[in-house]
Amino acid sequence: MNELADLSYALDTFYFLICGVLVMWMAAGFSMLEAGLVRSKNTAEILTKNIALFAIACTMYLLVGYYIMYSSSAGGFLPNLGFLIGAENSVDAVTAGGDDAPYYSMRSDFFFQVVFVATAMSIVSGAVAERMKLWAFLAFAVVMTAFIYPVSGYWTWGGGWLSEVGYSDYAGSGIVHMAGAAAALAGVLVLGPRRGKYGKDGSIHAIPGANMPLATLGTFILWMGWFGFNGGSELKMSDISSANNVAQVFVNTNAAAAGGVLAALILAKLWFRKADLTMALNGALAGLVAITADPLSPSALGAAVIGAVGGLIVVFAIISLDKLKLDDPVGAISVHGVVGIWGVLAVPLTNGDASFGAQLIGIVGIFGWVFLASLVVWLIIKAIMGVRVSEEEEYEGVDIAECGLEAYPEFSVKK
Repeated sequence: MNELADLSYALDTFYFLICGVLVMWMAAGFSMLEAGLVRSKNTAEILTKNIALFAIACTMYLLVGYYIMYSSSAGGFLPNLGFLIGAENSVDAVTAGGDDAPYYSMRSDFFFQVVFVATAMSIVSGAVAERMKLWAFLAFAVVMTAFIYPVSGYWTWGGGWLSEVGYSDYAGSGIVHMAGAAAALAGVLVLGPRRGKYGKDGSIHAIPGANMPLATLGTFILWMGWFGFNGGSELKMSDISSANNVAQVFVNTNAAAAGGVLAALILAKLWFRKADLTMALNGALAGLVAITADPLSPSALGAAVIGAVGGLIVVFAIISLDKLKLDDPVGAISVHGVVGIWGVLAVPLTNGDASFGAQLIGIVGIFGWVFLASLVVWLIIKAIMGVRVSEEEEYEGVDIAECGLEAYPEFSVKK
């Protein structure tokens, strides 16, 4: 019996860690996607933001975020405050058996959760690209990953009040993706659009990205990492039922992404008379976000339909936000926010244990908290150090102003 418990514990821990590595690889995907969708003069700063925010997320979640998210009593609203990640499971606790016996290492749980925090913060990066001060962004990242995200995380995955209400979100369409988009929206409102994006007559001027191959590579990396994002959220695979569930989650995740691509591409062709690559890329991500709230309950065909609806929604959302003069260079708010809401609302369509009422309460609770808390933090940062680079620095590119180097120096005009 002890040998079987040891083997199951080791297998589930290993699976959890490998899925965490896949989600960590999504940091590379966000970096490549964003670097491809901004102008070349802003590439180095985008890459700096992405590696720095990952390091900040890992550090702040280690110091306080994990404790806030998982160390409070069930059903509560205010989390406990504390430090670090606690003790590892003892051998006796694992081998004792029973329903209360842990089936994976606590350290593997922390590692899996910390890369989710970094994912939420990465969403903010693309939305505020090309005009935000680097250190203002990093200051916000500290608060977001240490406090804002962990509080709503406690309400849901940590057993807080939203969990008691019955809010269902398997891998985080709302908890991770919509939360990141809410923080991004608050930042965009405080920051304002890029210069030249909107004309005084209400016209919208497209600002194309510099590297579509890089953006496409980033999308494929994110697609790959999402198998860890959703698959790891099953939490174990050492028994037949869990192994079958993991396989279903992988199939549904892939089907939803494919459905999102096809729907967005077809709609773009009908609407713009062109096969718009950026819409296809965002369609893939929209499909993935849409299925993340419940990649287990639907059939494979149902998952493809949920992803396809996400692909349609994201095209309309990107165009609508532009008309509202909300400048989001990579479409992050549309992909992760608007489609994240769809994903959360789609759960009761195939999961009989979920209800639309609980899902709506969850959407309002998570979005309201993250948006308002983020807005306050952005305004404080603006008052203390400013959030936007100067007009001259924006024109020359934030690479030189913020990082002192260029991503593609050989293409610069030599004087």
